[in-house]
Amino acid sequence: MRKCFETGRWVVALVLALMLSGCADKKSSPEPFVASDITGADFGRDFRLADHRGKTRTLADFRGKAVLLFFGYTNCPDVCLNSLSKLAEVQKSLGEDAARVQVIFVSLDPERDTPERLANFVTYFNKDFLALHGDDKAIAGTAREFRATYGKHDAGSAAGYQIDHSVGIYAFDPRGHLRLLIGYDVEATSIVHDMKLLLGEKT
Repeated sequence: MRKCFETGRWVVALVLALMLSGCADKKSSPEPFVASDITGADFGRDFRLADHRGKTRTLADFRGKAVLLFFGYTNCPDVCLNSLSKLAEVQKSLGEDAARVQVIFVSLDPERDTPERLANFVTYFNKDFLALHGDDKAIAGTAREFRATYGKHDAGSAAGYQIDHSVGIYAFDPRGHLRLLIGYDVEATSIVHDMKLLLGEKT
């Protein structure tokens, strides 16, 4: 009888040990990102463009901050407006952490997107948003580096041409490494979740 009791106690101890081991594994496993994790990507390494204030910018200027970057143009009828609205919501939801995140809008329309127009466009959503611009060659080179696609087509209206373009948002960690590709349909709450993970990583 004593032997059965001791065997039962050993089994209980083993089960508890396994359960605690499982809990430890879960705690040590990093929480997954909602967006596509592209850590180690060999593209999107840098850019060199002027911001809407006239200052030349590279990724190194934002070291210490997470960066959310996407391509678009001010005459965009929907996608760019929706993306900027969503990112403004993200910044608001981040609270004090918003100061550690920089949103960057890269114009694909050098012909029409003047610095003044870009300034009015992005700061309407958030005063700290930045717009970058350059000539055709600089924009084409930047788009290639980020594997972003775009092309003009005649809209057949008084608005003139429109630009079809890829809609992903690129997320960099505070060390300047490209980490995430955020799809257009990803909700603001999910972006907030992912940015908090990036900001919380040990450097």
